[in-house]
Amino acid sequence: MADKFEVAGALREIGALLELEEENPFKIRAYENGARAVEAVAGDLSALAAAGRLTELPGIGEALAKKIGELLERGSTDLLDRLRARHPPGLLDLLRVPDLGPKKIAALHAALGIASVEELEAACAAGRVRTVKGFGEKTEARLLEGLRRLRARAAEARVLLADALETSDALLAHLRASPAALEVQLAGSARRGRETVGDLDLVAASREPASLSARLLAFPLVKDVIARGDTKTSVRLASGLQVDLRVVPPEDFATLLHHLTGSRAHHVKLRGIARELGFTLSEWGLHRLPAPAARPAAAGPAIALAADAPEPEPGAPGPLGPKIPIASEAALYRALGLAYVPPELREDTGELEAARAGALPEDLVTLEDVRGVVHCHTTWSDGRASVLEMARAADALGLEYLTVTDHSGSAHYAGGLDADRLRRQRDEIASVQEQVKVRLLHGTEADVLEDGALDWPDAILEQLDVVIASVHSRLKMDEAQMTARLVRAMSWPFFKIWGHGTGRLLEERPPYPVRVEEVLDALARSRGAVEVNGDPRRLDLAPRHVRAARDRGIPVVLSVDAHSARALRYLRFAVLTARRGWVRRGDVLNTRPVDDFRRAVRPFG
Repeated sequence: MADKFEVAGALREIGALLELEEENPFKIRAYENGARAVEAVAGDLSALAAAGRLTELPGIGEALAKKIGELLERGSTDLLDRLRARHPPGLLDLLRVPDLGPKKIAALHAALGIASVEELEAACAAGRVRTVKGFGEKTEARLLEGLRRLRARAAEARVLLADALETSDALLAHLRASPAALEVQLAGSARRGRETVGDLDLVAASREPASLSARLLAFPLVKDVIARGDTKTSVRLASGLQVDLRVVPPEDFATLLHHLTGSRAHHVKLRGIARELGFTLSEWGLHRLPAPAARPAAAGPAIALAADAPEPEPGAPGPLGPKIPIASEAALYRALGLAYVPPELREDTGELEAARAGALPEDLVTLEDVRGVVHCHTTWSDGRASVLEMARAADALGLEYLTVTDHSGSAHYAGGLDADRLRRQRDEIASVQEQVKVRLLHGTEADVLEDGALDWPDAILEQLDVVIASVHSRLKMDEAQMTARLVRAMSWPFFKIWGHGTGRLLEERPPYPVRVEEVLDALARSRGAVEVNGDPRRLDLAPRHVRAARDRGIPVVLSVDAHSARALRYLRFAVLTARRGWVRRGDVLNTRPVDDFRRAVRPFG
């Protein structure tokens, strides 16, 4: 009899095979949702099925419940058997190759008999793929590059920040429900808001570490136990993500949390600062060094030199002085004469120098600061929700305003609007506005054409509330061409928001070549803002470029690039990325009330 993880795997296989046959995307998504619901079952899935209660699970209807019952009974279903008979098993792996969708896979299979990643790579290397109708030499080269990136991703085994945080949220709630948990926090690169995450680090304060370890093992998504000790437990989840839990007494919690949050470069430099002040810092706490080794704090050494100071490892020979009580991370920084450094800034990019000089931004933007969501698509173009559905979702989140910015005409692949449809959309927005509290603003995501112009005339743009200017085509231009294209686009005298600035898709497509700072210089001379795109696959601009924009005085807009009502929650990831770019509340236009925001972004003010 199959277990819940085998059932979930079979449901995902059905969805993937249906995708090869270009089935309805909602039907495909139903199988993924079903797989997640099954994995999350805490008790016995078979008992739930025997009691006829599978439909109590979220997203499980009668038809899906029947298939789950079959999978539990014999490990397969009639549908899965038919799909497997129609498709060689290697075809599923081809869906993971960037730039290769179901239609292209079918064409390659029909023309060349390609049915696996290995066969695709061999055909590309032999120059045979370019002979297939609809392909070419450039497509063949892109596929080879995609295969290289696929191998690199498999070796790194990283997941998107959004997926990691969704899992960590569930884990934290699960662990905090234990009476043994005095405090539990996320650490590691996920806490710092890095775009992708290799594993999850959790830190807990407890006097009963064994109890918390057992609690982690009882988490429904745990598939394998890697290690279990007195203070550290490691497991692998059904998704393949590794989770490491460290449990320490409350008095050691703050320093361990800081240590495991990282980054390593930040922590190494901080240890050097501690050493120059007569302390030694490790995950085990802050200790005063024996008197002969201490140096007076008044010496004030340069941080760059302090970072090179040697640091004894825990357990190394040599006595330590008394341990300094550290109740919080803020207290740790204070003990070293520094302002508190938020986790998102701990990357050794000048934050410790700023903390010493009192120059850190004290009002980094927070999720609670943001009043409205920007960059939303609806069924007028390639969104999956209507204007009314998006507006009601915004109301449910308590948002003050929402911008409807569907694609312009050049984005024909995304159902871009022409002038007539844009006018009809404006009428619908006015009608929906009478049914909701959230203020609806009408805008566009205009394509930046090859010559740097936008694909709407000024007469259209001046009627809109907001204009997002984005590149969606000709991504293979060289650096000089792309830079000139965007410099011209950002130089137009009307107000525009530079959308997903470098076009990257994390783990799928690298940024297009562009000299970002030259584009920012042009934008600073004109009227406009930069977007921090919260789509988990984009998180674009990157933090270093966001910081460069802020340094130039260019305002920031935190966007969701939402193509569904659920995606309005992507705002969380835009905020994290902006904080990594040192963005303050006052730098962000959509922290303003709706009328102030509308005045600030109006194309022709």
